[in-house]
Amino acid sequence: MSDAAAAATGTDRLWSVDEHLADILRTVRPLEPIELQLLDAQGCVLVEDVTVPAALPPFDNSSMDGYAVRVADVRGASEKFPAVLTVVGDVAAGGEGGVAVGPGQAARIMTGAPLPPGAEAVVPVEWTDGGLGGGPATTMSAGGLAGGTEGGLGEVRVHRPVTDRAHVRARGSDVAAGDLALAAGTVLGPAQLGLLAAIGRGTVTVRPRPRVVVLSTGSELVPPGTELAPGRIHDSNSYLLAACARDAGALAYRVGAVEDDAATLRATLEDQIVRADAIVTSGGVSVGAYDVVKAALTGLTGDEGRVEFRRLAMQPGKPQGYGRLGPGGIPLFALPGNPVSAYVSFELFVRPAVRAMMGLEPPERPVVHAECAEPVGPSPKGRRQYLRGRYADGRVTPVGGAGSHLVGALARANALIVVPEDVTSVPAGAEVDCVLLGGLPGGLLD
Repeated sequence: MSDAAAAATGTDRLWSVDEHLADILRTVRPLEPIELQLLDAQGCVLVEDVTVPAALPPFDNSSMDGYAVRVADVRGASEKFPAVLTVVGDVAAGGEGGVAVGPGQAARIMTGAPLPPGAEAVVPVEWTDGGLGGGPATTMSAGGLAGGTEGGLGEVRVHRPVTDRAHVRARGSDVAAGDLALAAGTVLGPAQLGLLAAIGRGTVTVRPRPRVVVLSTGSELVPPGTELAPGRIHDSNSYLLAACARDAGALAYRVGAVEDDAATLRATLEDQIVRADAIVTSGGVSVGAYDVVKAALTGLTGDEGRVEFRRLAMQPGKPQGYGRLGPGGIPLFALPGNPVSAYVSFELFVRPAVRAMMGLEPPERPVVHAECAEPVGPSPKGRRQYLRGRYADGRVTPVGGAGSHLVGALARANALIVVPEDVTSVPAGAEVDCVLLGGLPGGLLD
């Protein structure tokens, strides 16, 4: 490669991990907000503060099936000397009411039903005879408590006293009108969507989840489930990286493996640009005769784009490509082909970019100090090394060797051991930094 060509592609110097990530984040922009139905907004990031339009719950209501009573009427009630009250009607959840409780009276009430006028508390049905004139307590049905006289009248015997507002959910006890329900920047999960529905929001304005297209390159790759011919291996990277993208919050579209042919790869990329917010490839970024990603990208970048291929001072993952693709400037991440190299590269560079596209501060995985249970080394001088490890209780144990093809060790790891550029070996018992991994892949934290 000529000096001019090297300068054009960024391969004329060794980039640090931090420099490469900073360059990526400098060019990545949050996606434009859109309005979505609630379930379509799951996993998206809220771009507006949402306030509560009306109190929740909107009225005082019962937290139990039982009887709405006045406190004075059941004061001193016991099994031996029950309070005997006249049942004046039923109050069902969703009903229009119309029942009022006066002195010496009670109303049968269902969970969630509004507390009727005059009532001060609710006696659970288990504390009564169920309106059966001294018989055993019964359960509440959709039409009210079983038993009692026809038309909802009769008597109920109450065997315990209650305090004021007992078993009553007060109006506004969850959230009050005007309260901040959710702040901008909140990632919408099931609980947040439930709150939005509870306060009456049918749609919400969010930054959408980025659409990340993932594809592998290599004529040797065949789909899992396919019998291997001589010289072939199963395509694991497209599954690995698609799972990484989902774990980061993106919508992942796995294209699969593309053979080592620049024209085929170029056509595939052109087809995928229209549905992608970002594209992740693996393989074909080194200097081998069959590394076709560089050749395929020629002429695809357009006026708004440029893809650079770089050498990074890290292991694994030294060869990296990043740039903008097509007229819309879609971010493209060209990752190495070895599975561990691809995974580590995604965690360090693609994951923060995906979070930035969602409008979030690109969070790094948690980094903790840990005692290294075994010696580590040798580590290449001048490169930041990331080794697989198993972290627990302040100690980390290396898992597998340094080989970037050892995906079995990756599956057993829940952390990456970081060996700095100026360190060539780590003795057992020394303190190291560990990047804790969560979700898929790499194993859940114990």
